[in-house]
Amino acid sequence: MKTYPDTALLIYADVLHPRLEYIVATIFPFDAALTDSMETLLAYNGPKMNYSVQQSNEMVLRIVPHGLLAEEGIGPQQIECFEWQGLKVFFPTPGDLPFDFLAASFYLISRYEEYFPPTKDAFGRYAHENSLAYRENFLHQPLVQLWVQQITKHCFNAGLNKPLTAYKPPFSFIPTYDIDIAYSYLHHSTFRNAAGFFRDFMQGKMQLTTERLQVLSGMQKDPYDVYEWLDLLHNSLQLKPLYFFLLAKQRKGPDKNLHPGQEVFKQLIRHHAALYTTGIHPSVQSNSNPALLQEETGTLRSITGKAITVSRQHYIQLELPVTYQRLQAVGIQQDYSMGYPAVNGFRASYAAPFYWFDLSLNKTTALEIHPFCYMDATAIFQERSDTVKAADDLQYYFDTVKATGGECITIFHNNFLTKQAAFAGWRKMYADFLLHNLTH
Repeated sequence: MKTYPDTALLIYADVLHPRLEYIVATIFPFDAALTDSMETLLAYNGPKMNYSVQQSNEMVLRIVPHGLLAEEGIGPQQIECFEWQGLKVFFPTPGDLPFDFLAASFYLISRYEEYFPPTKDAFGRYAHENSLAYRENFLHQPLVQLWVQQITKHCFNAGLNKPLTAYKPPFSFIPTYDIDIAYSYLHHSTFRNAAGFFRDFMQGKMQLTTERLQVLSGMQKDPYDVYEWLDLLHNSLQLKPLYFFLLAKQRKGPDKNLHPGQEVFKQLIRHHAALYTTGIHPSVQSNSNPALLQEETGTLRSITGKAITVSRQHYIQLELPVTYQRLQAVGIQQDYSMGYPAVNGFRASYAAPFYWFDLSLNKTTALEIHPFCYMDATAIFQERSDTVKAADDLQYYFDTVKATGGECITIFHNNFLTKQAAFAGWRKMYADFLLHNLTH
C-alpha cells in the first residue's frame, strides 16, 4: 500500500481523470495527493477528502462530483451562482460542501467558458462581459484561492478533518512593461514627423509642436524615453521587471513601433536584455499570420542572443486554444497575457502562476501562465479612472494578492509614464505606489 506524509491532503476518487489530477496539482501543488483506493483513504492519518458518490465516514470531507472533471469533451455549462461563506460559488452538489469546488476551480482556471464566446469585442477578442466573473461581480477577486481558504476553515470548524493548512503561494510583485512605441519623435521617418507636426499645428496643439521641434533639435529628451528613470526605480527598490518588445516589421493598425532593424532600437533592447527578462510582444498582425510569430520571436532572439521563452500578446490578443498552441510551437514557456484589456481584475480568478490545460486535447501542457491584474491603459482609456481612483485600485490589487499569495503583476507602458501634461500624474502615481509598498 502506498504511504503519504500525514501533513498532506489525501483525496480519493473512483477514477483519477486528467482534469482532476490537473486541478488538484494546481491549487494544492505541495500538499495534496490522489488515490483511487478507499482502503488507503480510510487508513490515512492526515486530512482527507472523499471526491465521489460513495459514503465513507464522518471524519472525511465528502465532495460529490459535479461531473465536469470526468468529461473529456467540451460543452456549454448551465451555471447559476449562489453564496457560501460570503463568496460566490456554483456547481451545486450534495455533500459536506454545497458545491463541487474542484470542478468550479477547473472551470475558472482552464477558462472553459472562453471556448464558447457568444460575442467578441471590436478587436475580435473574448469580451469580458461574457465571463461569469464579470456577470456575477467577482472579477476583482482571486476567487479560487478564497475558496481554498474558506474550505480549510470550514473543515477545521466542522471537525471533518485533522487540521488542514491551506496552501498559500509565496507573494511577489512583478512590474512588467509593454514597449509598443519606443520613442515618440526620435528615430521615426521624416514624413511621419512632418505629418505629425502639421496635424498638431492645425489642431492648435502648440505644446506638442514645440515639444517635437525641441526633441528633434536635441534640446529636449524624447518624452517616451523613460528607461533611465525606470532603471533607477528598479535598482533602488530591488525589483525584477519584465519587458515585452513589439517587433512588427510592418506598421499596421495597432502595431506602430520602430522597425526592428533600426540599430538604435536594437541597442535599447540589448540594454534591457542585459539587465532584465525580456520577452516578445507578438504583433496583432501575427494573429492572422502565424508565420509572423516565428519571425518576430526569431528577430528578438537574434538581437538579444538569448532564447526567447517569455511572451505577452499585443492588445491582449488571446484566443483559446489557438494562441497558446502557437506560442508553444515557437518555444514560449511562460505567457503573461492572462487578463482582460478592457477591465482590470483576475481573468482566471486566480493570482498565482499555473500551467495551461488545453481543453481541446484534454491534457496539461508545459506552458506556464502568469495572470496580470492591473494595466495602466485599461484604467486610463477603458475604466476612465483619474489618478486618485487608479491609485486606490492598484493598491487594492496589491493588498489582495499579498493576502492570498501569488504574483501581483502590473502592466505599464513607457508612453504613459512620461512627463507630458496628459500623463505626468500617472508617472507620479506609479512612482508613489512603488515607493510606498516596496521600500525595504
